[in-house]
Amino acid sequence: EFRRVLFRSVAEDARTVAWPSEPFRVVANLPFADAAEICRALLRDATRPLLSADLIVEWDFAAKRARLWPSTAQSVVWGAWYELSVVRRIEPRAFVPVPSVAAGVLRARRRERPLVRPADAPRYERFVRQGFRGDRARERDAHAWAHAWRSRPGADVPFRR
Repeated sequence: EFRRVLFRSVAEDARTVAWPSEPFRVVANLPFADAAEICRALLRDATRPLLSADLIVEWDFAAKRARLWPSTAQSVVWGAWYELSVVRRIEPRAFVPVPSVAAGVLRARRRERPLVRPADAPRYERFVRQGFRGDRARERDAHAWAHAWRSRPGADVPFRR
């Protein structure tokens, strides 16, 4: 059976674009120098209906965001709503002009069941960032941080996966 696929190409600045209000996917080749800022703009709102993003970024950036340990505060926050993975390495010679470093495809797939309620996103991010100031914080992955969030003193309604 043939499925009709709706596709829309957008040539706008991803840092300021108005994202769709209906579920959507992103496939993009990001400028290496702007990848972090663009990913923050795309992934920051846990209630945004982003289903998945396949992003060509600098290899080290992709590996840093997808690794479980040592984690970063930003990856832990995004990991509450998205599964982050590197799905491919792209050698520099695949590009014109040839960059000095390899690229990778960073995939962010929305979790079927988030680790933290999207409505709690701002408070959860503050919790994670404050926790990252402590010793050994980078040894926790997104699951461990979400568990700590749900187990904290004064936690409101427990959230079950």
